[in-house]
Amino acid sequence: MIPEEKLQSIVRRSEEVEQLLCDPKVLGAPDELRALNRERRQLEPVVKAFADFVQLSRRISDNREMLADPELGELARDELPELEARHAELERSIRVLLLPKDPNDDRNTLLEIRAGTGGEEAALFAADLLRMYVRYAETKGWQVEQLSSSEASAGGVKEAILLVTGDRVFSSLKYESGVHRVQRVPATEAQGRIHTSTATVAVLPEADDVEVTLDDKDLRFDIAASGGPGGQGVNTTNSAVQITHLPTGMIVKCQDERSQLKNKAKALKILRSRLLDIEQQRQAESIRDERRTMVKAGDRSEKIRTYNFPQNRLTDHRIGLTLYKLDRVIEGELGELVDALVTWHQAAQLEATEGSMAGDGR
Repeated sequence: MIPEEKLQSIVRRSEEVEQLLCDPKVLGAPDELRALNRERRQLEPVVKAFADFVQLSRRISDNREMLADPELGELARDELPELEARHAELERSIRVLLLPKDPNDDRNTLLEIRAGTGGEEAALFAADLLRMYVRYAETKGWQVEQLSSSEASAGGVKEAILLVTGDRVFSSLKYESGVHRVQRVPATEAQGRIHTSTATVAVLPEADDVEVTLDDKDLRFDIAASGGPGGQGVNTTNSAVQITHLPTGMIVKCQDERSQLKNKAKALKILRSRLLDIEQQRQAESIRDERRTMVKAGDRSEKIRTYNFPQNRLTDHRIGLTLYKLDRVIEGELGELVDALVTWHQAAQLEATEGSMAGDGR
């Protein structure tokens, strides 16, 4: 059963928000206006689903009353199974909408891709993943900014860090964190043997300046001339910035821009997001009851996915999903995979929530 009292309170709050959005005082306060508009967007799906649920419940009740009617009973009997199926589906949708929200879901995202084991082939695979995510972002209407990159030979990538901005970016990309494995025949393989290589992906919510305070005494800045692979200089000015966070030993380097100030700003953005991620993981350890069954979904030590090019096969090991359209996925068609991961996660949350309620005798 759905918690109708809680849903009624959500409806009342939605009505309050609508009234506040018409208040001249609110219209003159940009921050409050943005916060209320964000809240309205969050409440709207729940309010609509509950309204549809109430309307459907009434139709089912009316049909059941009509069963005894000699003229309308047969029509009601034929319609009832479909209505009840829709009613059950809508009830589940509402329960999903009421699940605790990840506070990071609406954040912009730092996407870090690094070549793993496999030498040149790993770097080429990292470049493939980079292109895949950029094209997926384009289909979603997101903006992508390259914060840092380190190229390898033959068009490969040792490391690339992107800032992806747009609507609910983190909610879509957060399940991409982990080790990605590729199986294919390298172009340089004369015997046609399949090689296995890896690349790692880390998905971090972008940190706001107010969330992660950086003390100047905790930072060491090093400036150097930027350089690229194969002796080619990105530029010859002393614009590359390396920041060392002394308390953690974390090092971030940016050299893509010709401006030292721009590289410094990008490096600080990456550092803040990495530190926020560390703090949030630390907090998650203290509330692991809710996440214990799902932690492997984001565990970066796990091989989460295999890309088998000879068989055009992609397998996500966390949810046991296999798709035989790797050629399309690698070109950015990630929608089916992302939807399946979100659905799997929601089902795990529902199971954990309902199990907890059953244990409490509710």
